[in-house]
This record gives sequence, C-alpha cells and structure tokens, in this order.
Amino acid sequence: MIKDLINNDYKNLPVEGVDVHIIKKYLVKTSADESFAVENLSILLIRSGSFKIKLHEFIQVLSARDLIVIPRDSFCTILEVHDKLQFFLITFSSDFTAKNCLKKELVDSFYFFIRKDALKVTLEEREFLVLSLIYKLIYFVNKDDRFGFDSELQKISLNLFLYELKLIYTKYASGYAVNFTRKESLVIQFLTILSIHYKKQHNVKYYAGALYVTAGYLNKVVKQITGKNVKILIIEALISEAKILLEDSQFTIAEIAEEMTFRSVTIFSIFFKKHTSFSPSEYRSNSIERFKSR
Repeated sequence: MIKDLINNDYKNLPVEGVDVHIIKKYLVKTSADESFAVENLSILLIRSGSFKIKLHEFIQVLSARDLIVIPRDSFCTILEVHDKLQFFLITFSSDFTAKNCLKKELVDSFYFFIRKDALKVTLEEREFLVLSLIYKLIYFVNKDDRFGFDSELQKISLNLFLYELKLIYTKYASGYAVNFTRKESLVIQFLTILSIHYKKQHNVKYYAGALYVTAGYLNKVVKQITGKNVKILIIEALISEAKILLEDSQFTIAEIAEEMTFRSVTIFSIFFKKHTSFSPSEYRSNSIERFKSR
C-alpha cells in the first residue's frame, strides 16, 4: 500500500504534482521485505504506531512524531509495521518543486527536494501539531470541490507547508551531514539569485554570468537537477508573480508591466498570453469572477 501511495500518478489530481493522504489505519497488503523504487519525493509524518523501513542500506525506525523525508530515486524496503500505524503523507513531483520553490523565502525548502539521503527528525509536540494541521488543511482543501482547481487556499496551504519545512530544516539539518555536489550547490545558488532578481532580469546570460559559468552549462545542470531549463524557470517565476499582481485590482496592467521590467504593456501582454492562453485583462476578469463565485 505504501508503495502505491508514494508512487501515485499525479494526473487528474486537484493540484498537479501534489498528492496528500491521511492514513488512520494502515493495512499491510504486501509481503515482508518487498522493495520498490521511490518515484516521487515523499514526506511522511507518523501519528501513532511504529514503522521500520530500509532506505538504500540504512534502516530507519519510525514512531510517533517522527518526520522522514524520502528522496526521489531511493530504494525502499518495508520491514515491519507495529501497533496501530497512523500517518500523514505528502508527495511532490520534481516539476512541482522546481516551480514552487522560486520565492526568496522558500528557496531553503528546495534543499529537501534535492538531497540524496533520507532525513529523519523527531519533532517536538508543538511542531508535530502545527505540521499535522497543515497536512489536514492541504488534504481537505484539495478534496473539497467547492474550492476549485485554482484556489488561493490551495496555494496558501502548500506555501505554509514549505515554510514549515524551511523552519524544520533550519533547526534540525545542521545536525546532519548535508553534502551537496557542485552541481546541486550551483542550482541552489541559481534559485537564490533568481528568487531575488527575476522581476528585473529575464535573460539566462545574466544568471550564468552571476555564477561565473556559461549559459549552456547552467542550463544543462539546472535541467539535470530540476527537470527544467533556466529559461522555463524564469518564465514560471514571472508568470506566477504576474498572476498574483493581476489578482490585485489596485495595480493597473501598465503598472504591472513596469514592475516586472517589460518594455511595454504590449510586450507584457504578448508574453503573458503566450504562456497562459489568456491576455492579462482576461485573466484579471476571470479571477474576479472566481472570487465572486466562492
């Protein structure tokens, strides 16, 4: 069962690239020592019971309030399940993580998504309660059709989760050997610079120059780690910010174009429509209608 939850297909989910489960009674449906490759980054929080798994060559024993980050491409073996096992599980696609860790405040969360080794921590009671509430929020928002597939609540709940991960990482990861390859470090540096400068700098060469590498090499490395090239990540950061600004009626489209350093409203409008299929004014009108219908 855990294999199916972790390796679930993301098609037709309310939020593409994210799946969340609240398991109140885990039923063992597979034989002991069954192994499988982990296809999606998974973050497991134990509510009760105990759980023993082997990731690569290391055995992890999990019990109440234990949080474990299971990296993509891990090799997992379920060894033992004891007592009444209850847990929260959220999985992310690499595409989702690359797209949603572009904010300056959330770049540290990206560390979770590129580390090769599992990270296990035992949370304090308050940390456990906060994180479990966020799991529940994501779960119920994603399952409730009233919110639709583009709900602000979905964005807020996922951002809350990423913020909490950042806090956990800051507190606990210093006690672990966190060794990144040169390529991984380069990607983290790139995402940090991108999160600060994407409104002003839209050119791949700027980021390559800031990191003292060629544009071709930066593209190659970023795509290896995130699955997307540099230009796509710049575009996604711009579109994400543009949508946020368009949903706020106090800004005119001309002001948004200027804020995001487009040479004219026309160029901004062409760019936005190319990547969303809507003109800025159409997107704004649709967002107003969505708000009214809630």
